[in-house]
Amino acid sequence: MTFRSLRWRIASFYAVLLLGVVAAVAIVLTVELKTILLGEAHEKIDKVGQSIAAEVNGSAGFNAFPDALSIEDLLTTPSNLDHWSGPTTYVQIDTPAGYPVAKSTNMGRATFSQADIPEGQRLLYRTEDVKPLGLVLVRDEYIRFSPTSAVIVEVGESLTIYEETVARIQLWLVVVLGLAALFVLAGSYAIASSAVEPINRLIAAMGEIRSDRLSRRLGWSGREDELGKLAQSFDAMLDRLEDGFARERQFISDASHELKTPLTVINANAQMLERWADRDAEIRRDSLRAIREESASLAAMVNGMLLLAKAESGDDIPREPVELEPVIADAVRIARPRAEEKGLALHFEPPPAGHAVVLGDANLLRQLFTNLLDNAIKFTERGRIDVEVVQDGRRADVSVLDTGPGIDDEALARVFDRFYRADMSRNRAVPGTGLGLAIVRSIARVHDGTVSAARRSGGGSVFRVSLPTFTALS
Repeated sequence: MTFRSLRWRIASFYAVLLLGVVAAVAIVLTVELKTILLGEAHEKIDKVGQSIAAEVNGSAGFNAFPDALSIEDLLTTPSNLDHWSGPTTYVQIDTPAGYPVAKSTNMGRATFSQADIPEGQRLLYRTEDVKPLGLVLVRDEYIRFSPTSAVIVEVGESLTIYEETVARIQLWLVVVLGLAALFVLAGSYAIASSAVEPINRLIAAMGEIRSDRLSRRLGWSGREDELGKLAQSFDAMLDRLEDGFARERQFISDASHELKTPLTVINANAQMLERWADRDAEIRRDSLRAIREESASLAAMVNGMLLLAKAESGDDIPREPVELEPVIADAVRIARPRAEEKGLALHFEPPPAGHAVVLGDANLLRQLFTNLLDNAIKFTERGRIDVEVVQDGRRADVSVLDTGPGIDDEALARVFDRFYRADMSRNRAVPGTGLGLAIVRSIARVHDGTVSAARRSGGGSVFRVSLPTFTALS
């Protein structure tokens, strides 16, 4: 269970990583140290061997021995060989057949084994375990000092001191590695704790969030790292959730209010029919008409709510290139009879630069423009309604202009809210569900567009929808 914790997994990862690096460094140092020490031993026996060869060949810069001393006497007298030996350096002279003829006095009873120099080769290096000297690096050199005389000069360097040096350093490296492991484990745990603690706070904060406590915020505005950005994103998500819940509660409240009236009317007229339908034909006729009208209004409201839900989801709508001009022309054709009933002129101005093409669903776009035209016809008593299309290659702007009373400042800010009606439109004699412009805004949003409303300088209102064209998206 411990290693299921993110803190322990992070700490373990850092500890293993750092300890692996320290161990690798220790191994490299040990190998390099051995190489250096072995190189020094090679250099030392090479120097002694070359000095003996120079003395034998008479090429030394000076002679440490009497001139009358022969090569045989020089190489077969132990005291002479002591000139080249040292505390850890040994010299032994063998015949070409490999039999010892002399050795430095510091070797005691120890003797190097017979040298097996390959034919045609003069020099050989080898390591040998010589009792009681221990492990020795031996240099064997074949030297001919006359046409009939030759010797094998063996110079050895004890590796015991080098091995002891390496062993001491390895011991210290193990101690340092152990101490480093403790510090690394403690440091890794501390680092993991500092990294995980904000996450635990975030988890605790998330656990406190409920639908009735969406006002909770982390407020990590001073933290600029990834966790700070995560906290800011979490707060922004809560803002959206709180706003969404508030809008849904408002929607339910508004829907309940809007549905209450037609249901009340239907219920009242149903009671009238129950009491008076058999006695009074006029009451029966009026009640049935009221039920039919209110049922139609109720059905329109439910359909509008379903369409609004579909438009706001946006994920399930088909997306294909759609020419705006035919779609707008259909919406104008549908709206024209209602405009003519009120004596309004309805004019559509096609785009002068050719067809504007957007990516989306033709039916939803047709509904968008139909709702805008219905809204304009509903609140315009006289004059005309114009539909204009302007495109610049990247966006297509569709404007619906009317000559109605215009929109006041308060309504401009809320005209696209669900069930919102300006003061003049609260009279139920003006038809509508209060969802038309909310549907317009949702359809525009799922097409990556925007919609806005404004007052016209000469009177009336203008609603403008801006949509990205297909060429700009591609």
